[in-house]
Amino acid sequence: MIKHIITVLFIGIYSLALSQYSFTPQKEIQCTPIKSQDRTGTCWSFATSSFLESEIIKKTGSQIDISEMFIVRNIYLDKARNYVLRQGKANFSQGSLSHDLIRIMAKDGIVPETAFTGKYPNEKKHNHSELEAGLKGFLDGVISQKKISPKWPKAVNAVLEVYLGKAPEKFTYDGKSHTPLSFAKHIDLSPDNYISLSSFTHHPFYSKFILEIPDNYSNGSYYNVPLDELLTTINNAIDNGYSIAWDGDVSEKSFSAKEGIAILPTDDSRKDLFAAPGSEIKVNQENRQLAFESFETTDDHLMHIVGTAKDQKGNKYYIIKNSWGEISPYKGYLYMSEAYLKMKTVGIMINKDAIPKTTSNKLFVNR
Repeated sequence: MIKHIITVLFIGIYSLALSQYSFTPQKEIQCTPIKSQDRTGTCWSFATSSFLESEIIKKTGSQIDISEMFIVRNIYLDKARNYVLRQGKANFSQGSLSHDLIRIMAKDGIVPETAFTGKYPNEKKHNHSELEAGLKGFLDGVISQKKISPKWPKAVNAVLEVYLGKAPEKFTYDGKSHTPLSFAKHIDLSPDNYISLSSFTHHPFYSKFILEIPDNYSNGSYYNVPLDELLTTINNAIDNGYSIAWDGDVSEKSFSAKEGIAILPTDDSRKDLFAAPGSEIKVNQENRQLAFESFETTDDHLMHIVGTAKDQKGNKYYIIKNSWGEISPYKGYLYMSEAYLKMKTVGIMINKDAIPKTTSNKLFVNR
């Protein structure tokens, strides 16, 4: 069995020397080691790749390191075409969402990290700032022309090759030759098994809707469920050994990757904010909706939920695998309170088999 997450999370005992928080894991989902997205806005690929890696572990017991940047490279191409066809009236940035990875995996395949790192041999960290600016400037120039030639997609691919490297057409893994599509078949994860869920009242519950956030450039659909059922679904998944790709807001003062804590305190100015548990805001469907519509809750970051824990007062937390490297007393993991999760979750991706039957029947039966 893979013991990495168990070893890391019990470092929480060490946190007693640093603060008054004390976490006891309740349920842990096996996952792969912490990575860093470095200076890129590609958290969506790291979080969703990690989610799929846990799905592979659950299904086969094997550990596969998926190349985040192979998917990112193909998304840049996809976003460029979308941006041009919409004549610049669309989002072109480094951000995307979990369903984009699943969609591109089905269309273009997937590869292991050993086949494509997205870095040159002498590069230690990812940095897409210049790449993004250069691509967007070029695309804006293309759009400004009265008549567009068919050459520009090749130019975009050439820029991506310069910055990220040439995408592999064939590679060897465990002694077998693969293409990206054959490797996607090899890992045996059906794209149809994964759906996105959210909870907002400006759309009918138990229906599909297009979530209105900037990074949803592909107009991906989410199933809408009441907040209590969203929370029940998350808990049911973890209790049954399924992890979750999480998309939400991390801009709050009470979110600290450095401290490894995400809470929703009634008073975020208290001096012991990250030193000891305190009272938190009571979250309901109404104040959650208000936070979203007032932009107090925004689509900031994607991470990977890999378990649950309790603090010394019995309060529930979710164990989150981040993609900012091995920071915090928990070496890259953090503990998110139930209140924070309820208020700041924008959407999740989950295996359909992890959804409770009562909710699943409302979403899929006779529809």
